[in-house]
Amino acid sequence: MEHIPLLFAPPAEHYELIDCGGSEKLERFGEYITIRPEPQAIWDKTLPESEWQKRAHVKFQGTGSRSGKWIKLKPIPDNWEIHYSNGPLKINFSLALTGFKHVGVFPEQSVNWEFIFHSLKKVKKANPTFLNLFAYTGGASLAAKSAGADVTHVDSIKQVVSWARRNMESSGLDNIRWVVEDAVKFARREVKRGKKYNGIILDPPAFGHGPDGESWVLEKQINDLLKDVISLLDPEEHFFIINTYSLGFSALIVENMIQKIAAGAGLNIQPEAGELYLPAQTGVKLPLGVYCRFGNLNV
Repeated sequence: MEHIPLLFAPPAEHYELIDCGGSEKLERFGEYITIRPEPQAIWDKTLPESEWQKRAHVKFQGTGSRSGKWIKLKPIPDNWEIHYSNGPLKINFSLALTGFKHVGVFPEQSVNWEFIFHSLKKVKKANPTFLNLFAYTGGASLAAKSAGADVTHVDSIKQVVSWARRNMESSGLDNIRWVVEDAVKFARREVKRGKKYNGIILDPPAFGHGPDGESWVLEKQINDLLKDVISLLDPEEHFFIINTYSLGFSALIVENMIQKIAAGAGLNIQPEAGELYLPAQTGVKLPLGVYCRFGNLNV
């Protein structure tokens, strides 16, 4: 029987998933512990509720993931910083208690930061190019810039791009190209310009809106967007990563799309597709989306 590959981010100084269940997760970001909604954690909690309440500094209360408020259980600042360090890759993140349950970083993405950093180090050209679409607070952009790449960071929300800029400055980096624009429009325009990138990461939400009210629905638009994005890859030296978070999207769906589109673009690829997850301290595995990646840099 063939098994779907699993890709996971291990616990680290900057982050640890302590427990998850009951549609919630108990996490440590640096020195502070949060309780946040997690719709995929439908099993029972391993630790008793009293232990969750005892450990946590703050809990998010809200309907779904759209909006809500934080209830402070212990003293915790509204803003703090964490430091990601693994060998030569060292980057910083400013965190905040937002009204949408997020704090400013997706820790499971550290496996992609490492892949990006080491892939770009393998590129032979002097100034490799990297594109981060749906870029959020810029973990992938920081990893790419740390590897010496010419980085373009695209997100539709101006405040989030400003947040990513602060992370860049805190990490001692500079000269990332910031673009506040709808990702679909940007990719289409780059195709017309004949632009090529050595590395691209695509991290689309299930639903979203561009800066001018453009609508994004993953299942309806991802296939066409992938055609544009994959055509932007440098045919000589390249790598590509996509993450999807829709509950209805399997790794096989993403792999099938990537295979067909890459073949149409003249790329002979062997994609790796599977589930991305975080292992909890209590032993349970929390699934956090589907990934697919490929490249010709032998990382």
